[in-house]
Amino acid sequence: MDTEDTYDGQATRAGHVPRPATSPEHPPKPRHAPGGAPGQTPALADWISTPRPAAEPGVWRYGHTPRAAVEPERTPDRALASGALISFLGCVLVWSLMRNTYIPFWDTPLKLFTPDSWWAANGEPVAKTGGVQAKPIYELLFVAALLYGFGRLGNWRTVWTRLVVARGPVVQALAVVPLAYVTIVLVHNYQLPIRQLVEGFLTFDGDPVANRALMDTTRTVIDVVLVLAFALLGGVVDLVRRFSGAGGAAQPASADRPHPPAPLPGGEDDPVRWPQVRGAGLVEVADRLEGEAGGGRMNDVDYARIRRAWDSVRVDPSRMRAFADSVRDKGAGACVHPSGDRDLPVRAARHDLLARQVLLGTVEDGIRNPYARRGTSLALDPDVLGTSLLAVGPSGTGKTQRLVRPVVESLALQALAGQAAVVAVGAAGAQLGPDAAYDVVVRIGDPASVYDLDLYGGATDPDEAATLLAEAFVGDVPGIDVRRAATALAQLLGPFRTAYGRFPAVPELRELLDQVPAAFDALRRELAADGAQQAMLRELDARTRQHGAHGDPGPALADRVALLDRPAFAGFFDTTGQGRPFSLRALEHPIRVRVDLPERGHADASRMLARLLLAQFNAAAAARADRSLFAFLAFDDASHTLTAETVRGVQRLRSAHAGVLLTLRSLDDVPEALRTPLLGAVGCRMAFSGVTTWDGKRFAEAWGTEWVETRDVTHRTVFADQPLTRAIHAFRKLVTGKAVTTDAVTVRQVERERWSASDLAHAVPPGHAVLSLTSVKGERAAPLLVRLAGTA
Repeated sequence: MDTEDTYDGQATRAGHVPRPATSPEHPPKPRHAPGGAPGQTPALADWISTPRPAAEPGVWRYGHTPRAAVEPERTPDRALASGALISFLGCVLVWSLMRNTYIPFWDTPLKLFTPDSWWAANGEPVAKTGGVQAKPIYELLFVAALLYGFGRLGNWRTVWTRLVVARGPVVQALAVVPLAYVTIVLVHNYQLPIRQLVEGFLTFDGDPVANRALMDTTRTVIDVVLVLAFALLGGVVDLVRRFSGAGGAAQPASADRPHPPAPLPGGEDDPVRWPQVRGAGLVEVADRLEGEAGGGRMNDVDYARIRRAWDSVRVDPSRMRAFADSVRDKGAGACVHPSGDRDLPVRAARHDLLARQVLLGTVEDGIRNPYARRGTSLALDPDVLGTSLLAVGPSGTGKTQRLVRPVVESLALQALAGQAAVVAVGAAGAQLGPDAAYDVVVRIGDPASVYDLDLYGGATDPDEAATLLAEAFVGDVPGIDVRRAATALAQLLGPFRTAYGRFPAVPELRELLDQVPAAFDALRRELAADGAQQAMLRELDARTRQHGAHGDPGPALADRVALLDRPAFAGFFDTTGQGRPFSLRALEHPIRVRVDLPERGHADASRMLARLLLAQFNAAAAARADRSLFAFLAFDDASHTLTAETVRGVQRLRSAHAGVLLTLRSLDDVPEALRTPLLGAVGCRMAFSGVTTWDGKRFAEAWGTEWVETRDVTHRTVFADQPLTRAIHAFRKLVTGKAVTTDAVTVRQVERERWSASDLAHAVPPGHAVLSLTSVKGERAAPLLVRLAGTA
């Protein structure tokens, strides 16, 4: 059950993932917890229980809270402040008129619902009657109604939140000091009916000293209550906690990083208790898994891997017994990856394996982005990578560190969980992760390389192998028909495989293309020895007749093969079975592969091998019988790698549950005829800061236009007819320096580019990129300006 019959193979050439002699009992400790950034260590149970609601493509779903689709109307701060001030002055005016009895009959409701014996002829309450308590209560309610009404009218709460609280806890605490002082003074002077209310319920005797002490105590209690109330309003408690450290490290607020309520621990639906496993009757297995998670012996990779294994059991119940035995024996190490690894040695990005996402950055909170996406975190997952991604940006913009490596790292973790297969291709020395993070590392041109590269991609059909080689060798040569080149190669590969049972090595293939007599004669003798190989002899005769003819692709093929027939590549591309060649036919297994190309000393050979790997990947991904794994190929530099056929192959990958990541320094590294088809073939497009206007124009065309609302303001000078009005206008112009005008506003809908070529070239800050996404389901995310992770 360790591999569930999914990872098994007999040889590396056939797609075998190397299996260590023993598997580690515990996974290595990652740099940070699965659900948190460095410095935050949420428990595995909290990470599992955090909600991950469905969202648009590219939204980091971990604890995400959707925002409103349209930005609410926002009153300017100046208008808010002036409105609050005017309403406050109005409230003070009404309150002053009430206190000085300039408002008649304001206390009529009180006297209508109370006995007449409570009130004297002048309207004051009679001593030792209920009027002593009723009047301050009524006045307090009247003042509260004034404050509430004028507060709603002047938006005092919004003003306090936006102009005071938003400026920080220190400003908030200082702002309440004058408010508290003025309130206490008004209470002491009996302007606010709080002391009257409290004293109305007190009982006094004939002792003046005792009465004075009671009054002083009452005043102190009222002052303390008011101070505490204003302290709560000013957030003094939170401020004290912040400076004392009692509340822990302050967490930044984020629109998509809330503190969602976790499900009740131990409940029936708690995912930590594996309710589906319990529901299937495997209570002992579920208890073991719950204990592993609670004891800290399970990490996020283990949880995702065992969860996928359980999903396979639900599809094929015959695997249930093997699954149960594996969990009982190994706990969190059950169903482990064939390499024995349960985590990567180091993580350079933040990952969520439950949503299969990697965090790339944050959508800028600006007008260039839709309001619903502003400030949200942006992530990539197989759902969008399955449409392939093209990233363009000059050197030094962070394509490797901020895009390629996080994506490759995410898929490597998913490979450990049995969900993906990833191949990363880059120049030797590219920062794509340590060797320990991969199952196979192919260093072409390095004699110390353990693995070799299968030049024929594991193909057994000579025509298929010839097609792949022709695409790699002469797919970028103008004027040469790739189909004729494939036919020429097939005329040599077929007879050679028939005669020797294998495909020719690089020196042998070069000799056959150059029509070396000794090599041709030896091949003819081998075929002639078997009288049943007349068809293969006719293939050789046809190649001989075409050699040297006009339009013969043989010399061009021989020149390209000669790039691989160099001393630096001696021992590589072996076909005799003595080496350990890696073949892309292994994509049916959850394998992690890195291919280092000799870009520095053999640039042409590296580009040719990159084209070969892309052609082989397109063919192998489409030919997989089991497409349950997400297959992915990442190029750290795809310059001079694309051909017309490989671009068409990239477009077909989304239906094969596969995708590619292509990074370019400029679209000039792609033939001009392929630039537009390439942008149309990929579903995700990314333009880093610093792209040229020529590249920006291509992206602008691909992203299209949108309807936007524009406001045109026309200023018209006012000409007065009356002498007094003209005098007032002249005085106003003298004071302000501007003529009196009226504004005419025209609102209309216009069609504009989402991002213009000039904006892409000059308006994208360093460390940012503009990214559009498309999922395999057809869901789209408009181009977003993203601040990439690691950017200050």
